[in-house]
Amino acid sequence: MLAALAALAVRASLAAVAAVLPLAACTVKDKPPVSVTPQVVPTELWVAPDGLDSNPGTRAAPLRTLARAARVVRPGTIVNVLPGTYHGGFRTAVSGLPNARIVFRATQRRGARIVPPPVSSSAMAWENRASYVDIEGFEVDGSAHGPDAAAGIGTRWTIGIYNAGSYDRIVDNHVHHVATAIPCTSAGGSGIGIDSFFRGRHAQVLGNSVHDIGPPGCRWVQGIYVNTPAVVRGNVVYRIAAAGIHLWHDAREVVVVNNTVVASTTGIVVGGGDFYHASGPNDHTRVLNNIVFDNRYGILEQGQTGKHNSYRNNLVFGNREDDWRLAPGMTHSGTVAAPPGFVGYTREGTPDLRLAATSPAIGRGLAGKETGVADGAPDGAAGDAGAVGGATVAASRGEHAGVGAVASSGATRVAAAAAGAAAPAGTPAGTPTGTPAGPCATAPGRAGRVDIGACQR
Repeated sequence: MLAALAALAVRASLAAVAAVLPLAACTVKDKPPVSVTPQVVPTELWVAPDGLDSNPGTRAAPLRTLARAARVVRPGTIVNVLPGTYHGGFRTAVSGLPNARIVFRATQRRGARIVPPPVSSSAMAWENRASYVDIEGFEVDGSAHGPDAAAGIGTRWTIGIYNAGSYDRIVDNHVHHVATAIPCTSAGGSGIGIDSFFRGRHAQVLGNSVHDIGPPGCRWVQGIYVNTPAVVRGNVVYRIAAAGIHLWHDAREVVVVNNTVVASTTGIVVGGGDFYHASGPNDHTRVLNNIVFDNRYGILEQGQTGKHNSYRNNLVFGNREDDWRLAPGMTHSGTVAAPPGFVGYTREGTPDLRLAATSPAIGRGLAGKETGVADGAPDGAAGDAGAVGGATVAASRGEHAGVGAVASSGATRVAAAAAGAAAPAGTPAGTPTGTPAGPCATAPGRAGRVDIGACQR
């Protein structure tokens, strides 16, 4: 009993002392917080035509479908898709991180072919709603939904690759024969669609081949349709129902550089209107180093456009109704008004859009710093007009690009493309070959100059 009373007395005494002493004398100065970025170790999944979706997705036991792979990825995952045919109509919805992108890549350039399933339930071959995602090296073939398709095929595809995420990259894909037999309505469609409706922004569309999109003459179906700030670079686009490259809705601050657009209703449309989340106009957009040839119209401005758009060093020629239709007061500069001098141009079949040695597009474009897009050209070097393969996923991972990534212009360019050299020594296994990794350089004697237009690979 006494011991207990003594203990209570001691505690009361300590409390009284604490009440007198200032609490600040007993504090410890906090150190500033340390920011630590977690390191994500990339994982790999494999998909193959003879795989099973019940497999773990290893190289020895691959998955069967891209839809299954899309459900099990996490930030940092690389999905390697082996050559073969796969059904489209799936959605990718898991986002990567700035330091841990999710990559879907064909292990053989355009060897993984995505086609409509026997009965389609989706209007899109590939619907990406996720951010920090790369889609690299696929073929998207919608020809099974063409005019001769049998009854009972389900929903026809209206879009090849649809992207609604942010900071995504659509690289070196071959998208063709999409929406060729759909009704021509304002619902529209596109080969590649970069959309802001779900607040996506800042995508890159690099080095793709897009052709035979939409029913002939339908003004609602585009080749590459962009509704956000974006980079559209190094694409080859032809036989499009409406515009080869069309900027609309919330598009602004778009860089459209080194593309080749031919045999379509319109080459390039820079426009803004029917806004989702912006209030317009489409301003500070740059259209540089493109070849726009043999369309009905060349380069147009439509809707709400600003005074800071620039049109420099494009080859625009032979567009039947008009080469240029810009808003009042707008001008273009450095334009090459001459036939592009392709190696083998035709409006039918597969045109050879490489530049011949005598092409006026050689050495006439703007280079790296002037375009605002890193392209591997030496600082201050002059550029050439037309589509050029851009900075790619492979390059960003420190990998070597394969065959055709950089070819010389003129005779040197044609010889290099025809030679079909193997991928450089040290190329990591599974790296897609042929992905664009820089500008087309000109022939010896004009080193460091890139061409107007796209390098067709």
